[in-house]
Amino acid sequence: MSRIEVNGRSYRLPEQASVVVCVDGCEPDYITQAVAGGHMPWMKRVLAQGSAVIADCVVPSFTNPNNLSIVTGAPPAVHGICGNYLYDSENGVEVMMNDPKWLRAPTLLAALARAGRKVAVVTAKDKLRQLLGHELRGICFSAEKADQATLAAHGIDNVLQLVGLPLPSVYSAALSEFVFAAGVKLMQQRPQDVMYLSTTDYVQHKHAPGTPAANLFYQMMDHYLAELDALGCVIAVTADHGMNPKTRLDASPNVIYLQDLLDGWLGAGRARVILPITDPYVVHHGALGSYATVYLPADVAPGALAARIAALRDIEIVLTREQAARRFELPADRIGDLVVVSGRFVALGGAAAKHDLSGLDAPLRSHGGTSEQPVPLVMNRRIPELDGQQRWRNFDAFDWVLNRGS
Repeated sequence: MSRIEVNGRSYRLPEQASVVVCVDGCEPDYITQAVAGGHMPWMKRVLAQGSAVIADCVVPSFTNPNNLSIVTGAPPAVHGICGNYLYDSENGVEVMMNDPKWLRAPTLLAALARAGRKVAVVTAKDKLRQLLGHELRGICFSAEKADQATLAAHGIDNVLQLVGLPLPSVYSAALSEFVFAAGVKLMQQRPQDVMYLSTTDYVQHKHAPGTPAANLFYQMMDHYLAELDALGCVIAVTADHGMNPKTRLDASPNVIYLQDLLDGWLGAGRARVILPITDPYVVHHGALGSYATVYLPADVAPGALAARIAALRDIEIVLTREQAARRFELPADRIGDLVVVSGRFVALGGAAAKHDLSGLDAPLRSHGGTSEQPVPLVMNRRIPELDGQQRWRNFDAFDWVLNRGS
């Protein structure tokens, strides 16, 4: 049986249509509550008859690092994407990590296409498209810019006509529905061997598990997954990260502004706080997450400052560069001198004056730390003698559908 090896892992070439779905921000309790409320009949059946575990995503529990881990089958130490945003210390600038130049490893998607398999990628936001589609000879487009897809650049054109839905707003549940609808239409009209679908966490940032809006979203998702299942697809569903409230009792954002704190301790501007959650779509989270990196001047000892930050209430852990690279499997040259992770109900900020929270029309919900690491990993095929004690990762999803899904 034909196999390929990518980033030290061996995969069987698909003999049936295989789909991996990354549900952005899918705290496991969203599925629990939706199933319990009768909103996900397909998922309820799969949980009983297929395979399901609570897996770990990678830390930082942000979109870019985890999507790239899923499609490379490896942690950020291998593929190099350690945030949505980073400080390029070599050039002294802060930049988005959307450019494929930051990738240090090939994707399984590109390797499958080179092996002659038909591969399609549909992502909600365009920020991920270039990374996921790097060197991919196949279909790769975003719901956000579906109207701009061309055969030459995206492997497909006339996407709106194919899907039969209007171009959705980037700040809407409709953006994710477009991803699912496109996946179903592609499988029906242009059958693919492998498909990767990645949604947006707009709903999860605004609505807690079990709320009407959340249940409606998961009901929609369940409908499309059932359609893919009916087409004979092997399907694995996972997430890039979970989601938690980051609020005080009065529903105001519960934030530790690290840049302001360090400016007071060390002097203005001597330390640089980087918030890797930052991306072009900050309306629903205000660039506030549970993970930050800190770059220090040469005369400040990282260990001593780490202890001082760690002593603050609601800080979960502070690690030096070497400790963080080891513990979280990160590229040491792309993180700060310190990595700071806050507790479950607390977010980290830079300088308070630089965070625009005017777009928050609901109590802050966000992610980034170890509290948002547990995610679902579900497949509509049963794995015999599945080891529930093993530490499964969200980036085992392709191993499940390709190696264990027959």
